[in-house]
Amino acid sequence: MQKNNKIIHVLILMCTIFFSLMAYLTYFQLFTGKKMESNAFNRRQQLKEDDTKRGDIYDRNGVVLAESTNIKGKWQRKYPYGSLYSHVIGYNSEIYGRALIEQKYNSYLLDINELKSVMGISNSLLKGEKVGNNLYLTIDNKLQKLANELLGAKKGAVVAMNPKTGEILAMVSKPGFDPNNSALTEKWKELVDSEDSPFLPRAVQGLYAPGSTFKVAVAALALEQDMEDIVFDDKGIINIDGKNFSNSNKKAYGKLGLEKALVVSSNVAFSQIGVKLGEKNLRDMANRIGMEKSISFDIPLSKSVFPYESMEKTDMAAVAIGQGKMLVTPLHMAMLASSIGNNGVMMKPILVSRVVDAEGKELKKWNPEKLGNTFTADTTKKVKNMMVKVVKEGTGRSAAVKGITVAGKTGTAENEQTINGANKEHAWFIGFAPAENPQIAVAVIVEYSGGSGGTISAPIAGKIMKDYLDR
Repeated sequence: MQKNNKIIHVLILMCTIFFSLMAYLTYFQLFTGKKMESNAFNRRQQLKEDDTKRGDIYDRNGVVLAESTNIKGKWQRKYPYGSLYSHVIGYNSEIYGRALIEQKYNSYLLDINELKSVMGISNSLLKGEKVGNNLYLTIDNKLQKLANELLGAKKGAVVAMNPKTGEILAMVSKPGFDPNNSALTEKWKELVDSEDSPFLPRAVQGLYAPGSTFKVAVAALALEQDMEDIVFDDKGIINIDGKNFSNSNKKAYGKLGLEKALVVSSNVAFSQIGVKLGEKNLRDMANRIGMEKSISFDIPLSKSVFPYESMEKTDMAAVAIGQGKMLVTPLHMAMLASSIGNNGVMMKPILVSRVVDAEGKELKKWNPEKLGNTFTADTTKKVKNMMVKVVKEGTGRSAAVKGITVAGKTGTAENEQTINGANKEHAWFIGFAPAENPQIAVAVIVEYSGGSGGTISAPIAGKIMKDYLDR
C-alpha cells in the first residue's frame, strides 16, 4: 500500500511537471514567441540569413534602396544612398542587429514562414540560392533626396505625404548615419555617444511643441463652436490669470477676427480663444486629431502627448498657441495638415506599399485606410481658405509656389532652451497643395533654429511641394 502511494505521488509530480511545461510552451507560443522571433538579436534569424539572399527594398518607382551582395560566400547588406534612408529603412547588422523597416519586415525579407519550415518547404530559389521577398515603399526617391538637400546640415525633420491615401512620399530626419556595415562598425561608439542623437528618427519619434501650427486645429474648433464672428482688440500682449501672452515682438494688430488672427498668427487672440473654448472642448479636439493615441505604422511611432489631468486658464491659453505641456511628432503634424486638406478625413500613414516574391508575384498589398474624422468638411473648407491667406498675405508667404494655390501655417515654438532666454526656437511649417485638390501635404521642423517658421521652414516646404507638383 505504501509502495502504491509512492508511485501515485511520483505520477502526480510527473503530471504536474508535464502540464507546467505544456502551459509554459503554450504561453510562450501565443504571447512571447512572436516577440522573440522578431528580436533584432535573435541568432536563429542570423543563421537563416547566412544562407538566404535578403530581399531588396525599392522606392515607389522601383529604385533600389537596399540590396544584398555576396562577399566571399556571405551575404552583406548594402545601402546605395548611405544615410538618406537611415531613419526609414534602418540597418541590418550581424553585430548590432536590425532597426526600423529591416526589423519590422525581417520575416518577409528572409521569407521566414513557420508553416513552410514545418512542412519542409524551402524558400523561393534563384539560381539554386534561397532568396527572400522584396519590399516596395511609398517613398519617392527624388523627393526624398530633395528634402534631404533642403534640410542640409540643420537638425530636424521633413515629412511629405499624400493627404488622400496616407502614403509617405518623403521622410527625412537629421542628423542621420551611414547604415552600411563598415561605416556602422567604425563609428558605432561615436554615434551612440553623440549628443546630436543621430539614431533618433525625429520624423516619427521626435516630440516637439507644435507652436503656432497648432492654431489650425484650434481655429477649426472655434468655428465648430460658432466663434466665426468673434472680434478681439489685440494690443500685442494680454495677461491671463497672472501670466502674459504676447505676439512676436509684442506687435499689436488692433481689431481682428478669427481669420485675421490666424493669418497674422496672433497669440493674443488665440490665447483668449483657448480660454473661451474651455477644457472639455480642447480635450475633445485633442482626442479627435489623435493625440495620446497609438497610431499603427510601419516603424515605431511615438504618441503625441496631451498630458493634462486638469486645465487652468493659463493651460488652455498655452495649448491654443501650441505651447504648454503638449508635444507632437512631425509625422502627426503632417497628418493633421492632410486631414484639413482632405475634408476632415485623417488617413492612416503608409510607408510599405507591397511585398513581392523573387519571381515578381505580389504576396501582400496595403491599401489606404481611414483613421477617423478630425473636423467636418464645412469646417475644414473654411480653415483651408484661412491657410491659403496665410501663404498669400501672412506669415507663410515664403512657401508660395507660382501658379499653385498653397495652404499653410507657420510656427515658432519655444523649448527648454528658450525658457532660459536663448534665441533657439524651433521653426515649423505645415501645409498642402494645391489647396483646391491637395496632392501633397508637408510638415517641416528645424530644431533650435533661432528664426521663424516663415523664414526657415516655409521655403523648404514650398520647394518640396513645387517639385512634386511640377512632374
